[in-house]
Amino acid sequence: MPIIVNLDVMMAKRKMSSQELAEKVGITTANLSILKTGKAKAVRFSTLEKICDILECQPGDILEFRKPEEQ
Repeated sequence: MPIIVNLDVMMAKRKMSSQELAEKVGITTANLSILKTGKAKAVRFSTLEKICDILECQPGDILEFRKPEEQ
């Protein structure tokens, strides 16, 4: 998948656990795990906004687009 999720990197930089972030955002740790592993098919802007607010970052710090290599 060409969208890379760097949520774990930002959480490490802010020294925040999954449990703590999930509680502050208002989602389950299971849903946060799905986001962190890149298995989510979508993310609500309201959730992304809360994550960015709590981690004091930009959406681009969390989500990255990598063009698939042409074969």
